[in-house]
Amino acid sequence: MSSVLIVDDLLSIHEMLEAVIQPTGFITAFATDGEKALARYKVERFDLVLADIDMKPMDGITLLKQLKAYDPSSVIIIMTAYASTESAIQALKFGAFDYMQKPFRVDELISTLKRGLAFKQLAAERANASATPTKKTLDMEHRLIGQGASNKRLIQQVKKLSTVRTPVLLQGEAGTGRSTVAELLHAGGGAPESPLVRIDCALSSAVDLRAGLLGSNGAGGIWVEKARGGTLLLQNLHGLDLATQQELVGVLRNTSQGFRLICTTTEDLDKLTDEGRFNDELFYRVASLPVVLTPLRDRIEDVPLLVKHFLSTASNPAFDANLIEFSPEAIDALQAYHWPGNLSELGQTITKIAATTSVSLVTAEQLPLRLKEVKDWPALSDFLAVQERQYVELVLNACKGDRNAAAQILGVEQVRLTS
Repeated sequence: MSSVLIVDDLLSIHEMLEAVIQPTGFITAFATDGEKALARYKVERFDLVLADIDMKPMDGITLLKQLKAYDPSSVIIIMTAYASTESAIQALKFGAFDYMQKPFRVDELISTLKRGLAFKQLAAERANASATPTKKTLDMEHRLIGQGASNKRLIQQVKKLSTVRTPVLLQGEAGTGRSTVAELLHAGGGAPESPLVRIDCALSSAVDLRAGLLGSNGAGGIWVEKARGGTLLLQNLHGLDLATQQELVGVLRNTSQGFRLICTTTEDLDKLTDEGRFNDELFYRVASLPVVLTPLRDRIEDVPLLVKHFLSTASNPAFDANLIEFSPEAIDALQAYHWPGNLSELGQTITKIAATTSVSLVTAEQLPLRLKEVKDWPALSDFLAVQERQYVELVLNACKGDRNAAAQILGVEQVRLTS
């Protein structure tokens, strides 16, 4: 039978919870404060912990932090009074599975306990399925190309996160490989045949989001149902409006134990949350394990390996594209460029060069104009500090007045400077 450790300083709460929980098949145990609960958990390792947030000397938040530090797989549900709802939402930030507001209904309590237990069981199954990760590790290192410190750190993060079911937030600029990392996290969970359902929150219409993601009565739509047993990938999560974000919170409360949740964004959701432009509870539900992908301009040491990788997948009508090499000067030019499109832009550039070159040695003179002419790029801090017109002028100066080259870099048809 599954066990629940109930932590509350009121004995009357113990008696009430024991009366409603035990008949549903759970074994209950009790502690009157956080210190006693932590000591008892270390001996008995309960399946679930149901803890009040307002206790002394150790409150529920402190207990949550220490339990998660001791056992990252622990499943903790926080109980809170209406007045401390904000603190309960903060508990999600520190890894709480969910929170319940007092007074709560019995059916709501039992449903939350069952969801927590299902979450724990699925996490254990996923970890067992990943016990022999040799092939998956090789696949991971083949797809996450680079020997730099940031790429090595990313590989280690993905290895660890692929064995857990806690939601993961992938943050990074467009083209940094967020979709690739999401696919690796899904495949690394031990069930490559399980569904991976992708939803682009920035491109999906309100009608599609309603039918596919939200459904009715907080039960989730058809996309959520398809993701059961697999992974639900919400791309560009920042694209949801606040009303949809609030509804999504309810869906995740009711359904999150049925799938692995991975979200991606190009925005700083922490900042948006502080500014009131992103739902705080949704943020803490999806961002407990954030992974930040490094832009290519900050990992230029990986450019030579990435060039070889993209050449290995390219084609040339005259000869084997694998025979193509880039001169040292060409590599220097590639490393000097700021790559606003990151890996995607580099891959497209190398593929196009490989397909059109008539020689096997590509020199700096054969690179696209935007790569061979520009050497000294404005720093990213300059880009953030100046107005759009000033940045256009900086890029135009870097291109020595060539408006066509500047337009390519800025991603516009024509550079226009207005007074």
